[in-house]
This record gives sequence, C-alpha cells and structure tokens, in this order.
Amino acid sequence: MPSRVSADASVLYDVVHTTSYQYSEAVSVSQHIARLTPRLLPHQLCLEHWLTIVPAPALQTEHVDYFGNRATVFAMRGGHRQLRVDAHSRVRLQPRRVLRRHESPPWEAATNRDLLPLEAVDCVVDSPLLRSAPEYGAYARESFTPGRPLLEALLDLTRRIFEDFTFEPGATTVATNLAEVFRTRRGVCQDFACFGIACLRSLGLAAEYVSGYLETVPAPGQPRRIGADASHAWLAVYCPGFGWIEADPTNNLLPSTGHVTLACGRDYGDISPLRGVILGGGRHLLSVSVDVARVE
Repeated sequence: MPSRVSADASVLYDVVHTTSYQYSEAVSVSQHIARLTPRLLPHQLCLEHWLTIVPAPALQTEHVDYFGNRATVFAMRGGHRQLRVDAHSRVRLQPRRVLRRHESPPWEAATNRDLLPLEAVDCVVDSPLLRSAPEYGAYARESFTPGRPLLEALLDLTRRIFEDFTFEPGATTVATNLAEVFRTRRGVCQDFACFGIACLRSLGLAAEYVSGYLETVPAPGQPRRIGADASHAWLAVYCPGFGWIEADPTNNLLPSTGHVTLACGRDYGDISPLRGVILGGGRHLLSVSVDVARVE
C-alpha cells in the first residue's frame, strides 16, 4: 500500500530513566524484571543502552519477550533497604512512514482476522487489564461510521478523546478502573491510551498499548528542567497492508520523532518498566524520574 515519509529530520536523544525504592525494613531476597530498553523498529535505533543497578544484583540475564520487547531479569540476595535502577539509552529516531488518509482501507477491513498476523490477533481480544464493553463501542462508532477510512476514523477518535477528557495528574491511580475513567472523563496518558484501545477492541479492531517517552519543550525563555520529562503511553491499531498505526490521544497527534518507543503489549501489565517480588521490606517509597535530552 502506498505511503509517504514525513518531512521531519532524524533526531538523537539521550534518555535516563531512574527508578528508586526506599524500604522501611530490610529486603532479604528480591527478583525483578525490567523492560527499559528502547525497541528496535524501522524508524528507531537504540545505539547504546545499559542499566546501573544498586545494590549490584547477584544474577542478571536478558531475553526478548513474546511481544518483542527486550527484558532484563535480575535478582538481589542479601539485606538491602533501597534499590535504584538507572536506565541509560541513546536513541536515534527517523521520520516514520505515514499513511495518507485516502490510502487507508475502510475500517471494517481491519476487523477481518484472516488478514491479521498473530501478534495483532492477540490484540483483538480482551487482555487481563483491558476489557471491551458495549458503551466503549458506542463511543467509538461516532468516529467509525460505515465505510470510513481507518486512518480518518482513528484520527477522529483521537481528537474526540483529546477534547472530551481532561488531563489531570492525580485524578486516577493504577487501581482506577476504565469504567471510572469513562464516567469522570479525567485521567492521564495511560488512561486515555487504555480507553482508546478498549474502544477499538470493542469494534473488533486489533489495538495495542505502547509505552515510551515524549520529548517536552520548555516555555519560551525558560530553561529546560532536568528530569521534567516522564514516561508516556499511547496506542496503535493494526492496518492490513500497512502495519501498526500509532496515535497519541493525550496530545491529539500521530507520534513522530518526538516519541521514543520503549515497549508494546496488550496492556500495561505486559510492559511494566519495572516490577518484582520481594521478601520483607515493610512499607516502601517509590520515586521515578525521566530525562529526555535532544543531542542533535
């Protein structure tokens, strides 16, 4: 299917993602899995990547998971009251292929599972943290009218989520369910990505959750704040003959060279940047900071 490349120039970023835990009691044993390595994609090349883990792990291995994300598994043995993981990456982004609106097929064609690769079929059905529902399908159908080109309908849904929902840090937590987000129309990027995915899956479309980083630009005359950037989330829908089309409902745009892709999966549970199981520890205090610096 014909496509074009946007006129944006390539961009080189240095990314530092720091996660630290402070425990009220000693942790005797812990095991963790990190998905903090930017993906290798046609438009994205990770030139350098390393993790600094303190205290040093007793065991550390790497593998590529089912969804194509690089995962690092590490284990700590011996008492410790804190854990710090610094992920350093240098990433070059090229302009992405962009599908023209009139080149995309009617959206109904993308619901034909015979045209989908296995990775996309997995993203049509409900996943552990995301469930389709009639009310989400009804919301989506205002954009996905009969015969409408897939890209045009996706852009309209992205715009409506951007206009109908209010970005409000603190309005939701990781425990807030999607029904509550839909009712209050408030949340953050993860909520808006999840809602968009639920809408698409409710129509029988393959949609996946994408995590990564978004370069932020300070106001005119203001210095760039180190650590002011944050993890970001958006979505992608599968278009037969083209591949995944990404959309960012938080910012009402199609991701380009300002979006660094970290991992992709059915929902957040598949691609959590860092998770683990610990023995001991008592209460804990979590701190996360991200710095995305444009090198050139």
